Amino acid sequence: MTYEVIQEDGFKYIETGEGDPLVLLHGLMGELSNWEYTINHFKQNYKVIVPILPIYDLPILTLGVKALSKYLLKFLKFKKINQAVLVGNSLGGHVGLVFTVNHQEYVKALVLTGSSGLYENAFGGSFPRRESYDYVREKVAFTFYDPAIATKELVDEVFATINDRAKVIRILAMAKSAIRHNMSKELTKITIPVSLIWGKQDKITPPEVANEFHECLPNSELNWIDKCGHVPMMEHPEEFNAYLDKFLKRVLLK
Repeated sequence: MTYEVIQEDGFKYIETGEGDPLVLLHGLMGELSNWEYTINHFKQNYKVIVPILPIYDLPILTLGVKALSKYLLKFLKFKKINQAVLVGNSLGGHVGLVFTVNHQEYVKALVLTGSSGLYENAFGGSFPRRESYDYVREKVAFTFYDPAIATKELVDEVFATINDRAKVIRILAMAKSAIRHNMSKELTKITIPVSLIWGKQDKITPPEVANEFHECLPNSELNWIDKCGHVPMMEHPEEFNAYLDKFLKRVLLK
C-alpha cells in the first residue's frame, strides 16, 4: 500500500478521495493493507478514511473497546465529520458497534464483516507458542478459507508483533476486553441501516454469529461470501466491494 499515513494532533490515518465519508476500522492485528482493495475501489466516489486505532498507545489500564470508541469520537470531531458510514472488520466492527450505541447521531450506516461483539474463537486470550514460527503461520492461515492468503509477508508481520513483549501485552488486554464486552443486550438500540458481509467459512466469528447479529439488529441485511474466512475484504475483495457498493448506494441514495 502506497498511501501516506497522515499524522496530526495525535491522530494517524489515511485519507483519500472525495464525497461522503467512509471510515474503515481495522481489526486487532489488522494492517492498513487489509483495506487496500476497499480503498482503491471506493476512493473514486467517497472520501475514504482509515484511522489507525491506538492499541499500542493508550494507557494500558484503560485499554479496551470503550476506550477505542472514545478515541473514534475524538477523531470524527477532529475531522469535522458529522455523519459517516463506519465499516469495521473483527475488533474494528466491535468498536463501530460500541460507538454507534453511544453516538448513533454520528453514524449514517454501519457495515460489519467478521465482527466481534458476540462471540469469537480467536487465540483464546493467549499465545502459548508465540516463539514458534510454524505455530504463528498456522494461526494466521486459520483466519482464511484459503491458507495461501497467509503470505510469508503477512505471517512475518504477525510473528514480529506478537513477539514484541510490549505489544503482546496490549493485544491480550484488548482481546480480553472484547471478549468481556458482549453486546447482545444493546444491539436493539441500533436502528440505523446495518449491512453484515460475512464469510461462510469464518472460523473466528462463525456463521451463527452473523445470524445472531442479523436477528438482533432491527434494520440489518445479511450477505454471505462463499469459500471465505474472517477477512472477506482481503480474501474476496470483488464480492465484498459489490455488496458494500450496493448497500452504500441504497442508504446514501446515490
